[in-house]
Order: sequence, then structure tokens, then C-alpha cells
Amino acid sequence: MINITSPIEAEVVEKLTVGTRVLISGVIYTARDATHRRLVQALDRGDKLPFDLNGQTLYYMGPSPARPNQVIGSAGPTTSGRMDIYTPRLIAAGIRAMIGKGKRSPEVKKAIQKYKAVYLATIGGAGALLAQSIEQVEVIAYEDLGTEAILRLNVENFPAIVANDIYGEDLFYQGKAKYQRRE
Repeated sequence: MINITSPIEAEVVEKLTVGTRVLISGVIYTARDATHRRLVQALDRGDKLPFDLNGQTLYYMGPSPARPNQVIGSAGPTTSGRMDIYTPRLIAAGIRAMIGKGKRSPEVKKAIQKYKAVYLATIGGAGALLAQSIEQVEVIAYEDLGTEAILRLNVENFPAIVANDIYGEDLFYQGKAKYQRRE
């Protein structure tokens, strides 16, 4: 288990290999499909972004409303592959880590290697547990998108596992190969 702080330094990413469990503390930003599209369009136009992408972590999260005396409701991951069309552009612009569930496209994995980023997976269906690591929530941009607005999350010991690293390894491929029948 490795404790890391977000924003993440490039040297930290070099130490993260597939299968390594991490606890993230610091700031992470939520981003889903519509948000990714807007961020990429803003980059393409040369517009100022709602936050500096350099070293940042994006969490593909589907939030639910907070109950009384809670910071956030269930905060589970959404399927990462839906963001793959936009992700290489955001990694090239400085995103250092992404958190979600499910495998990534070859284009995303190439961008992870080229720009020294990391893809972290967390467990779908564990949104209530993951929410316990979120200490503060603030909407910072695209409020009109509702649940897809960009949220700034302050987290403490947010659990994840390295699924794709800068060395080209893929946890999903390794897992499948490990349990594949050998004739």
C-alpha cells in the first residue's frame, strides 16, 4: 500500500506499477462524458480551463445527493471507457491520474505511457464506502450539467489500485491471462 498526494508529482507515477494499492489524499476533480467534451473543446479553442490540469487526478464519479450531516452521498466510479475518446488529449494537457472502473482503450494506454500518467481502478458498487474518504465537496464548473458538473473533492485515504502504468502493463489483461484455461 502506497500513500500518494494529489496533485501527483511525475516521480510518484514512476513508482506506481500495476497491482499496487494506493491511498490518495489531497484534491481530486470529478469529470464524466459531458465534462470531458467541454474541457477538450476549451483546450482546442485555447480558452482558460476551470482548473489547472497539471498533475491533477480526475475521478469518473457518479455522485448521489448527500443525506443530512453528510458531505456527499454515494460516490462510486462510473465506466471509464466512455471517456476514452477525450482522455488522450487531457493526459497530454497535464492530467496525471484517472480513477474509474473498467478497462481502457489502446489509445489511452499509449497516452499514459507517453505522458507518464496512471489509471487507477476502484470498486463499482462501493460508492457508500468510497464516500467516507471524501471530506469536502465544491462545485467549481459546469453546474448546468448537474451530476456531471466538475466537483473539487478533498479526499483522505481514498482507496484505489493501479490498473495501467507507464510501463505498458494492464491489470485487466494480467488478471484475464492469470485465470485463462491452459489446455
